[in-house]
Amino acid sequence: MLGVELTPDRYLQRCAVEFAKLDLSPFERLSSDIYQAYSDGRFVFICGNGGSGSNASHLCEDLGKSSLDPKDFTNDDVKRLKVLSLTDNTPYILAWGNDEGFDRIFVEQLKNLASPGDMLIAISGSGNSPNILNAVEWAGRHEVKTWGITGYTGGQLQKDADDCLHVPLHDMGMVESIHLLAFHWVLNDVYARINRVGRHQGTGEADTKRDAA
Repeated sequence: MLGVELTPDRYLQRCAVEFAKLDLSPFERLSSDIYQAYSDGRFVFICGNGGSGSNASHLCEDLGKSSLDPKDFTNDDVKRLKVLSLTDNTPYILAWGNDEGFDRIFVEQLKNLASPGDMLIAISGSGNSPNILNAVEWAGRHEVKTWGITGYTGGQLQKDADDCLHVPLHDMGMVESIHLLAFHWVLNDVYARINRVGRHQGTGEADTKRDAA
């Protein structure tokens, strides 16, 4: 826990150092894959534990609502991104966890909901959470695109996922903070792709917004 030793200014300076070390190409690829799921009408599932579970819920909410142009909120014909956080169905999670084991709380939901061509964003700071790895392993066998979002050494998740956004830092709080900042940029870029604004304006990348979902 870096904050135990660092003053606020030194903590933020360390954050800046870690940001400067990041490989930013996964940011672009993650945005592109989410946009592709939107274009294809596929689902994006997100899962994580603890703080990573909170980030999963936050990213889900952002992508579900804030990928839309506000003027389209009341337009029922506007195509929307299909996104669902597997961390948020508490009774379902408790049933599987209590009856069958916590390591199955995400994979069993995927068995009900996921189809080939969908996408799974799996967040684990350590990269070794069994329930995350089980979900990614099942998804990989069923043609669901998998993304690992990791910290520390990346763990098994970095090896198992199809692609990975990795923060090579041994401090969970800072890892989770960097993940969330990355997600906010990804949201902004997905919005730009869908609505053809900013650097994606006039690219021809987006399909027609008013296609049926």
